[in-house]
Amino acid sequence: MSSPAHPGTWRIGRVVGVDLLIKPSLLLMGAALVLLFAPRFDGRVDSNPYVIATAFVLGLYVSVLIHEIAHVLVARRFGMRVHSVTLHLLGGETLIEGESRTPWQELAVSIAGPLASLAIGGASFAIEPSLSGTASDVVYAVAQVNILVAIFNMLPGLPLDGGRVFRAIIWQLTGREELGIRVAAWIGRLTAIAIVALVLLRDSSGRDFSIDLLIAALVGWFLWQGAGDALRNASRAARVKLLVARALADTSQIPPAGIPHLPADLNGAALLRAMAAMPAESYVLTEPDGSVYGILTAHAVDEAYRSSRR
Repeated sequence: MSSPAHPGTWRIGRVVGVDLLIKPSLLLMGAALVLLFAPRFDGRVDSNPYVIATAFVLGLYVSVLIHEIAHVLVARRFGMRVHSVTLHLLGGETLIEGESRTPWQELAVSIAGPLASLAIGGASFAIEPSLSGTASDVVYAVAQVNILVAIFNMLPGLPLDGGRVFRAIIWQLTGREELGIRVAAWIGRLTAIAIVALVLLRDSSGRDFSIDLLIAALVGWFLWQGAGDALRNASRAARVKLLVARALADTSQIPPAGIPHLPADLNGAALLRAMAAMPAESYVLTEPDGSVYGILTAHAVDEAYRSSRR
C-alpha cells in the first residue's frame, strides 16, 4: 500500500513505534542480489542455490532493519522525534525530525547503526560453527556482509554514518557544524569517485567485471547524491541560522489583538518550529517579563531567508 505521507514508498507496518516503509527499488535489488549470489552456492547438494541466496538476502534486509532501529533507539534517547524507517535500493534511512543539538548527540546517533552491524556480524560468526548445511552457509554470509557494511558505513564521508561521525568531530573541534557537513560531504563525493575508479582500474577481463562495475556505479551514484543533498542542506541550515526574531521585528506598530505570541529571543530553526506550530501572518514578540517587543510577520521571515541566498 502506497504511503501518502511519503510518496514513492509502501508502508508495510510499524516497528518500535515508527512507520516501516520500503521503496519499490528494494524488491528489484533483492531479485538482483539473489541472481548475483546464487552461483556462489552452486556447490551445495543439499539445497537449491537460489533458495540459499533468497534466505541470505532476507537475512541481509533484516540486518539493515536492525541497523536502522539502532539509530531510532539512540535518537529517541536524546528526545528526538523519529517518523519512519525506509528500506531502499542500497540500504536504509531513518527520518529524524530536526538536527542534533550537540556534537555528542550527532556522534552517538550516527555510530549506533555501524555498531549494530558489527554486533550482528560478530554474533553470526560466533554461532555459525554450531550450524550445518544451508543454515551455516546463510549465517556465515550474513556475518561477512554485516562486517563489510559496518566498515563501509564508517568511511568518513556523507551520507554514510562515518560521515556523520566525522561531521560531529569537526563540529566539536571548531564549533562550526556547517563546516563539518561541508568537509564530510566532499569526502563523500571523493569516495564515490574512488569506488568507481578502483573497479575501472582492475583487470576488466574477469567474468564478474560488469557486475562489479554496475554495483560500484550504483554505490557511487548513491554517495554522490547523498553528499549533494548534505551540501544543499548545509546551505539551507546556514541561512536558517541567520533568522533572528528581534532583528526582523517591527517595533513601531501597536500589536493587534488576537495574534499569537512568541518569545522575542527565538532564532534559527527554533523560530521556524515555533511559527509552524502556530501558523499565522504575524506574531507578537514578547520579552521574558511579558512586555511586548514588537511584531514579526511571516513575510519578513520569508524575505530574510530568500535574501540570504544572494
